[in-house]
Amino acid sequence: MKLKIERSALLKSLGHIQSVVEKRNTIPILSNVLLDCAEGHLTLQATDLDLAISERVEAEIISAGGITAPAHTLYDIVRKLPDGAQVDLSYDDESQRLAIRAGRSRFTLACLPREDFPVMSEGDMPHVFDLSAANLKRLIDKTRFAVSTEETRYYLNGIYLHVTDDDDGNAVLRGVATDGHRLARFDMERPEGLAEMPGVIVPRKLVGELRKLIDEFEGDVKVSLSETKIRFIFSRIILTSKLIDGTFPDYSRVIPEGNDKIMEIDSKQFAEAVDRVSTISTEKTRSIKLSLSADSLKLSVNSPEQGTAKEEVAASYSSDDMEIGFNSRYLLDILGQIEGDLAQVVLADSTAPTILRDVSDDGALYVLMPMRV
Repeated sequence: MKLKIERSALLKSLGHIQSVVEKRNTIPILSNVLLDCAEGHLTLQATDLDLAISERVEAEIISAGGITAPAHTLYDIVRKLPDGAQVDLSYDDESQRLAIRAGRSRFTLACLPREDFPVMSEGDMPHVFDLSAANLKRLIDKTRFAVSTEETRYYLNGIYLHVTDDDDGNAVLRGVATDGHRLARFDMERPEGLAEMPGVIVPRKLVGELRKLIDEFEGDVKVSLSETKIRFIFSRIILTSKLIDGTFPDYSRVIPEGNDKIMEIDSKQFAEAVDRVSTISTEKTRSIKLSLSADSLKLSVNSPEQGTAKEEVAASYSSDDMEIGFNSRYLLDILGQIEGDLAQVVLADSTAPTILRDVSDDGALYVLMPMRV
């Protein structure tokens, strides 16, 4: 195997590939990237056995072939080469080393045979649809902050993607995430060809990798899925992942229907006030108290270790006076996704779940559990 490739093209591709590779692996081959070259292209692949990524880049192929090399080490080498460098990669069967040359720099890396590299069996993926990169980005951003990191409740470690009807009876593709403390739900118009799509839980790691790729991509992403796997195709990049094998809880039971106290408030001012006042809150609880009265919201924190903080913000509110406590970080995560000028907070009492909405965006809904303060 021998090829020449622009440093910038190789670096960009290795950046995508190496982030899938776990830093610590008990199986040596999983630390490696598969380099496979033929017909004017270099294909790079990596996997952790649950998630696989493949990317094709243009290169000058002198002799075809393939080998696997340490992904993070190769990425670091290419990252430290000078801008504009031409990188020569060649593998020698006798030494079993990958030689890397650029300018006056010379490196060799120990390799493992391509035959040892695991290939994820994809099987048939009957449900296929196109999703614009902009819509996929919104779905991820509006929900992923609420994905649980608690491994014991593995079925909450991803975004639940399914087709349903919204409150107005419109057919939508819906993403839901919850960690038991907060819930995020986002609806978008249902793409063509999804009437029979099963509900699937998209793993947290795949969501993170998707989000990185979306920033560099415009246009439509082709999505294919079955009940056990999902694949996303971004022109030259293919991400394939196993889905979480579990049952997502009936989230509709968490969304309250009887909340009758409505507050509307400037979302930016609200977020800034929460951020300022929460400076005093303890690292453990991060609690903040909201006191609602006619057209006024008072925020306060009382910490025995740190001190106290209070702030008042104008708000549109005409129901009974009430007090309620929240985890300030969870509240800020939700407010960070409200793009419009006004946030709507729909409450019942100090112990019931609270609904938050972006007044300018019907597709997003958030539920936040209160805490004692």
